[in-house]
Amino acid sequence: MGPQPRAVRLNTRDAVRLYETAFREGITYFDTAPEFAGYGKAQSQLSHLLKQVRPQIFLVTKCYEPDGDRALELLESNLRELGTTYADLVFVHSVGADKMDPRIVFSKHGTYAALMKAKSLGLTRFVGLSGHSRPSRFVHALRQFDIDVLLNAVNFVDRHTYNFEEQVWPAAAQANIGLIAMKVFGGAQDPPPNTLSHSQMPVEFHDMAFRYALSQPHVCCCATIGMATHRELEENLGRARMFTPLSIGEARRLHDVGALLARQWTNHFGPVS
Repeated sequence: MGPQPRAVRLNTRDAVRLYETAFREGITYFDTAPEFAGYGKAQSQLSHLLKQVRPQIFLVTKCYEPDGDRALELLESNLRELGTTYADLVFVHSVGADKMDPRIVFSKHGTYAALMKAKSLGLTRFVGLSGHSRPSRFVHALRQFDIDVLLNAVNFVDRHTYNFEEQVWPAAAQANIGLIAMKVFGGAQDPPPNTLSHSQMPVEFHDMAFRYALSQPHVCCCATIGMATHRELEENLGRARMFTPLSIGEARRLHDVGALLARQWTNHFGPVS
């Protein structure tokens, strides 16, 4: 389960109820981050559930800082906010962003080295890279560094623009790196105030988009999707329970639809290279 969509800010009571329902229904992967990029109070709200079931949760957080010392400070702050002593997985977040210059991030004083140190100290079990843009940065990192997991924007539209599916994931799979899809519905558009967020993707394609993400070779049967209402939770649980891989014919039709939408979306996540 991912963060609440940007436009929705649940109060703590409602957020905890949503988390509790998700856990009861079998969701154990919880992906969160501090209050940047629209995550709101997700970490402090999730802490209420973690007090009850921490050993049963696979807990994920993120560090969006290129400098190693600042990244460690952020990780320690995240853990305090979550009310736990360790994360199961920490991502060097948004590796494709301008802020995350690889010359800094992957230097001996950068975020990657700091999180590997955190791993050796037991603050996290795994270290991964997340990102929506500049797939070439991920290709270069895979060749040089020990990475446990990738979290990338993967949907049938952005395949025509960023194409992590063909440019990055095959090499990652060969290296036995876990692969998790995000932005399955294309990411949220900014809606009017006090309304639910709207995804980029027309709602009639949501079922197929979900199936597309989980049909990718070597994906870890995991898609990170932000949910802010019980209805959204129920819809995505239904998609997961009824999942069947795309047929060859469905994949071909989706490819054509994706090409049309990609011309409208363009490089909405940022630079391609």
